[in-house]
Amino acid sequence: MLIFRRSILALLLLCLGCSAQSNSNSADLDRRVERQIRSYYNVPPSVKVSVGATKASEFPGYDTLPVTFTHGDEVQSHDFLISKDGKTLVRFNKMDISSDPFAATMKKIDVAGRPVRGNKDAKVTIVNYDDFECPFCSKLHQTLFPGLLKEYGDRVKIIYKDYPLVEIHPWAVHAAVDANCLASQNNDAYWDFADYVHSHQHEISAEQRDVKGGDSELDKITLNQGQIHNLDLTKLQACVKAQDGSAVKASMKEAGDLGVQATPTLFVNGEKIDGALPPDEMRALLDRALIDAGVQAKKPSAPAAAKPDAGPGQ
Repeated sequence: MLIFRRSILALLLLCLGCSAQSNSNSADLDRRVERQIRSYYNVPPSVKVSVGATKASEFPGYDTLPVTFTHGDEVQSHDFLISKDGKTLVRFNKMDISSDPFAATMKKIDVAGRPVRGNKDAKVTIVNYDDFECPFCSKLHQTLFPGLLKEYGDRVKIIYKDYPLVEIHPWAVHAAVDANCLASQNNDAYWDFADYVHSHQHEISAEQRDVKGGDSELDKITLNQGQIHNLDLTKLQACVKAQDGSAVKASMKEAGDLGVQATPTLFVNGEKIDGALPPDEMRALLDRALIDAGVQAKKPSAPAAAKPDAGPGQ
């Protein structure tokens, strides 16, 4: 009986020794992992790095190692792979190529009822999250219209959605609401408003600063477009006066969910493009999108006219 008890005690001591050794190894591994991550990714000292417990992975010879980064209330977790011998740390992105990420993105963009320029039945859709007060948006607008619209308008459709940068552009939301008031009645009235505002940003900003009361300069532009396009002015005035920004806010939330952080941001058949691209880069982007959609990128050249036969002696 005494021998049995001694055996149990020896086994317990052995297990405790194993546990202590295991904890020591784990602490050493966590320390090495944290130091390597801080060095490689230049993690700021204010960010806490916590290494989790390893778990089985789908890759032979490696375990999954979760690492959590904490900065104040912000917490992000990322999975790394660590070799069984604890000597190699791997970080990569696993991608599911069984589905089209661009198509999945396009499904998240609500274009119902939005004004369209180009071919409404086109296989290539350009969605631009726009800010009427943004100078870079104005630059992109002038690249798209009229130049690229003339070249590609029969094969693409262009749709604008709202993403006013309210922190730095004080009249951008008002412009978006007014534009949507026009769009609710007439597609062309919306685009004419967009053309005018994007080409007269400086003048509008100056006028807006001088407004002391009554209609703003934006509202005057809006009502003028209503007259030009023979809209229901009573309905338009009511819409302008109400300044219902719910649709603009919904568009802004949608943009935020898609990772939009600045303007202009384009989605060409779901592919995200930041900033105002120069014309040549826009052409390359559209040509690739057209080819991917099974549409001829370049318009076929017209056959050269045959020269008349001058006849002998001429």
